[in-house]
Amino acid sequence: MASKYQQLNLIEEVTRNDGSKYYEISNVDQNGIAELAVDRGKIKRVRILQLNLARTKALETYEQYINETYDLETLLNEDDWKNPDWVEWEKPKGKVLDAYQAILKANRIG
Repeated sequence: MASKYQQLNLIEEVTRNDGSKYYEISNVDQNGIAELAVDRGKIKRVRILQLNLARTKALETYEQYINETYDLETLLNEDDWKNPDWVEWEKPKGKVLDAYQAILKANRIG
């Protein structure tokens, strides 16, 4: 079940199956999907690094891009997850990547 606009409010570290890692700005719903992806072998690990991100312009820019670009699911139970693969959100160069990097820097991550 796809949801409407979701606010992002946490940073998580995702470990891919090859052992490489990346950071994602996410929320509790999307973290739950990441945990399910770990259980299903789509990614190796996910852990929350920072909660309650400040509502900055950078966060709003990144959040708007994610909401407009991806179908953000929510889970009532694990059978609701329809995505057969883990989708790593792209961070295109320009204002989106700049916003992403500003969020990580403001939270002393990366």
